[in-house]
Amino acid sequence: MGHRIRMVGVDLDGTLLTDKKEITPRTANVIQEALKQGIIVLVATGRPWTGVPEELRQFPGMKYALTSNGARIIETETGRVLEEHLLSPELAKKALEICGRYDTLQEVYFDGQGYAEAEKMGRIERYHKNPNMWEYMRRTRIPVEDVVDLVSRENRGLDKTQALFADMEERQKAWRELQDEGGLELVGSLKYNIEINAAGVNKGIGLVNLGKMLGIAREEIMACGDGDNDTVMLREAGFGVAMGNAEEQVREAADYITLSNEEEGVAYAIEKFVL
Repeated sequence: MGHRIRMVGVDLDGTLLTDKKEITPRTANVIQEALKQGIIVLVATGRPWTGVPEELRQFPGMKYALTSNGARIIETETGRVLEEHLLSPELAKKALEICGRYDTLQEVYFDGQGYAEAEKMGRIERYHKNPNMWEYMRRTRIPVEDVVDLVSRENRGLDKTQALFADMEERQKAWRELQDEGGLELVGSLKYNIEINAAGVNKGIGLVNLGKMLGIAREEIMACGDGDNDTVMLREAGFGVAMGNAEEQVREAADYITLSNEEEGVAYAIEKFVL
């Protein structure tokens, strides 16, 4: 690594957060020290803004957030949207129609807020395989009777849609159908979900574009991640760091493999390469 790191983009689930969806005191202290030294540190997540833990939404000195896989980049103190790349309601409804043919819990994100099917949320354990995410979903999603109807009523661009699948064979079928539809960016940060953005939207482009706004070159950006939706980000950033628990394709995209999320791998990488 031949350039000084001036910005660090960090994924949340499986990366910054432990398996219990917490940020450790040591990791928080390391991030605080980086911010004090003038380093831009931000979350780069597939979650909507309202799904980012309150501790990080209010983290002193953390000025920016990349949410919904890069569909929405915001200035955290003001809520001002710096960049957005929205999914059209027409494509969103088509994607929801395809996924709705299968046993799924579907959700849509408008303006940084997630909305999910109320009836399916009542059986969330069928669709979300990680028990640590059940309460997070109940706390951060607004239940609605019909997400397709919501998209029709809003009739405007949305950040992202997502489907959580009860059956993995059905997920594979839906993925192929969505690919054939075109105009969609598909990732699966979990082995049982499909996240659907507008074509060309990903964390990597978002992180580099934010750097340009702030006068920070690509070579001065470090990114940390573990899942499918982090792969492009690790390639696009000047220095990509995969977690020790990362999926194989993510590890292959990285310049360095740090410790796991349970071993405070983000803190270790920031101390090693930034501070």
